[in-house]
Amino acid sequence: MALRLFSTAFFKRLTLHSPVKSSYRALSSCSKRYTSGQYGCSIPMCRRVHTTSQLLQEAVQTNEPQAYEFQAETRMLLDIVAKSLYSEKEVFVRELISNASDAIEKARYLALQGKELDSSEADMKIHITTDKYDKTLTIQDSGIGMSREELIDNLGTIARSGSKAFIQQLQEGGGADPQSIIGQFGVGFYSAFMVAEKVEVFTKSRLPGSIGYIWASDGCGKYTVEECQNVEPGTKIICHLKVENREFADEQTIKDVIKKYSSFIGSPIEVNGEQANNIKPIWLMDPKEVSPDQHDEFYRYVGSAYDKPRFVLHYRTDAPVDLRCVLYVPEGKPGLFDLNRDAESSVSLYCRRVLIMNKAENVLPKWLRFLKGVVDSEDIPLNLSRELLQDSALIRRLRTVIQNRVVRFLFDKSRKDAESYSKFFTDYGIFIKEGILSSQEQVEKEEIAKLIMYDSSAKPIGEKVTLPEYIGRMTDNQKDIYYLAAPSRELAESSPYFEALKKRNVEVLFCYEPYDEVVLMQLQEFGNRKIISVEKEMRQDKDAVDYEGAEGGLRRSQANELMDWLKTVLSGRCWGVKATPRLESHPCVITVEEMGAARHFVRTQFTQIPEETRYSLLQPQLEINPGHPIIMKLNELRESNPRLAELTAKQLFSNAMVLAGLVEDPRTVLSSMNELLQLALEKH
Repeated sequence: MALRLFSTAFFKRLTLHSPVKSSYRALSSCSKRYTSGQYGCSIPMCRRVHTTSQLLQEAVQTNEPQAYEFQAETRMLLDIVAKSLYSEKEVFVRELISNASDAIEKARYLALQGKELDSSEADMKIHITTDKYDKTLTIQDSGIGMSREELIDNLGTIARSGSKAFIQQLQEGGGADPQSIIGQFGVGFYSAFMVAEKVEVFTKSRLPGSIGYIWASDGCGKYTVEECQNVEPGTKIICHLKVENREFADEQTIKDVIKKYSSFIGSPIEVNGEQANNIKPIWLMDPKEVSPDQHDEFYRYVGSAYDKPRFVLHYRTDAPVDLRCVLYVPEGKPGLFDLNRDAESSVSLYCRRVLIMNKAENVLPKWLRFLKGVVDSEDIPLNLSRELLQDSALIRRLRTVIQNRVVRFLFDKSRKDAESYSKFFTDYGIFIKEGILSSQEQVEKEEIAKLIMYDSSAKPIGEKVTLPEYIGRMTDNQKDIYYLAAPSRELAESSPYFEALKKRNVEVLFCYEPYDEVVLMQLQEFGNRKIISVEKEMRQDKDAVDYEGAEGGLRRSQANELMDWLKTVLSGRCWGVKATPRLESHPCVITVEEMGAARHFVRTQFTQIPEETRYSLLQPQLEINPGHPIIMKLNELRESNPRLAELTAKQLFSNAMVLAGLVEDPRTVLSSMNELLQLALEKH
């Protein structure tokens, strides 16, 4: 009769959804996996769950569960943590695994300090079990475990971090900083309520004389704590999943989440008895101990690539920020989407081996988006969910540190392995030039500019030089760095602007791409040397023509008359005419105050401006060679054939404009060509 009354009362408790019923249901569903005692909770009712009388005897031995209110005030705060704080539901797996890893590391550390601990079942692993039928996910660790007080302190107070408090205790006590402790914020545990309608925690501290407890809550502002016999040391978390989140009871789903976020956790992670994290976090290893094959494998993993890394930068530093990096330059050329400035970063951000951001946008400047790899730093300021970087002075400092290290690494490559670097620059030089254009500080621009390379008039075709190499060959009387923009080397070497500098044996850099000139204009100077175009150097030249010493050519009076006539004929298009001693094989050239800026203006803005106002904006100046046969003949035609002289003058001006790159569409200069040819051929 007594037994019947007890049974009736007990099952009445079950129908009221008591914690005992929840424990019974969860433990029953996992009976097969707990039979071996592998996953922690060795309560007899877990091992022999089908023996109902045994289960009832074990259950009645527990105390009546005590209900508590969460100390961090509110159900609203729980809702924020569980429903709004994280952008992806799957991160709850990352958070719970991180907590389990912390618990194991704490146990290891205390054991090394000589602390007396219960070492039973101490395999130092994280065991994960999925059960589709009952929609449960169980995460078990053999770590330090918790006492009743720690349960209430760590799980009863939102935003309290046991890991953070543990580190503070060590630091205050003068102990070594355990780098493997991951937890920082103390909200990660509550992310389980994003997917679970109820969470149960079985735990027992490894300190001698400890007893087991079960903590349970539905995340609605209250939780219960109850003694539980025969709990193994460590912590086991059972998530009773909501119907809409049942995919997290699938083994492959959990393995995929582990691969994404927790592949490099220090402790082995087993999912249903199979290890799920096999790749070593090589960025935490000594660079000298990592083989090329390991780098190849790791590069393919983190970069989702199939080629090999071209260059490997593996380093660590403690100042000015704590930083561990392994960065790769791909062997293959960048694709079309890689060139897009809006392309995503290929560098992952980790914090103590845990993935924080798969594509970290703020850790590297945009121009280094071609790099693949991992950045790990304990100093990175994250938001509460450990998902977003807070753009602070520390982040800017971190970007600067990484950028400077990459620049120094690539510059060393350019000096020690010039052939490999030259191939790299051919493929990835556009990113480096973008870095110069996007940088705000002159010092930063010049640091990046050490990496750019150009063809040089002093070197054979195909052999490029850097700006430091150019400066190293400058003569004492040369003050500036000269460059010439042209579509090809052939056109550059035959340019009228290059004639005088070539005669003086002055080295000139050749730029073949339109954006190269913009880059050098933005750079302005390098190593206290101004960077100017050869056209500007020619316009600034104050040397006068030696009419007396020149053999042949126009006399001074003839040249002056011709120049006055040219100003009249070219009125509205030409803002000045002068004679120059800088030309030999060319009859004339056009100069403007800032040729590079003018060419950029023509390419980007000319279509929007009426033709009559274009010349007033450019204000081109025609510089003639008074000793050239065409100019001498033009002077004669002024009297003998004014119409042919006028057409010739206009054609010379148009040709010079095309040669200077100041004509948007060269076809426009052909309008009067037929009439010019007709007049020129009349006597033949």
